[in-house]
Amino acid sequence: MPERTVTVASAQGLHARPAALFTRAAAGAGAKVTIAKGGKTVDAASILSVLSLGVVQGDEVTIATEGDESILDGLEELLTTDHDEE
Repeated sequence: MPERTVTVASAQGLHARPAALFTRAAAGAGAKVTIAKGGKTVDAASILSVLSLGVVQGDEVTIATEGDESILDGLEELLTTDHDEE
């Protein structure tokens, strides 16, 4: 299972707007995607599950997929972009 550890860049972490962008992308990936923080792994396509991780700016999360590793490229870009700055 390809996985990647990334640092979250959004100034307010994964709150509603960036979490929604991330979960939509994960749901549309065509393969199961998970996100993990602090030993807790959740379905990346579920906004409530992603929000339950309490991810703040600077946190490291691990994203993984059962599909092709290229799926992680777009998801990593979403996590490393400061959506609060836009």
